[in-house]
Amino acid sequence: MVTRSYIKLYGPPVLEAMKALEKISVEIPEVSIMNTVLWREVAGQITRDLRESPIGLMVVMAELAVNHFAKSDIAIPAERSRNILSKSGESLGEYDFFFEWSKKPDREQLHKLIEKIDEELARLGCVYTIATK
Repeated sequence: MVTRSYIKLYGPPVLEAMKALEKISVEIPEVSIMNTVLWREVAGQITRDLRESPIGLMVVMAELAVNHFAKSDIAIPAERSRNILSKSGESLGEYDFFFEWSKKPDREQLHKLIEKIDEELARLGCVYTIATK
């Protein structure tokens, strides 16, 4: 079962908060991410044929990651671009953002994530809730 830490943002500034969360994700190799802005980009690019081709999907997702992060002025190493985007964007539901863990996080990992989020979003004045399930 996949573990995700779901974020609901109560802005403003919601878009800046999403960018801050994306920046945090680059520094945490154990997570892949998705948010409402990215999901619109991904959903528009992923065809049925790509969903059935794991290699093709991986290449397209890496290209999307590089392009998206470049637009946000967030440096992302090539290696990280291959696994930073979750392929489960439809799992966002009512949330704005999620961190998808490659393996179940321990309490310390969750606390570090929350500390980083608190620091970045407090700077922006954006309030959020987090639910890990």
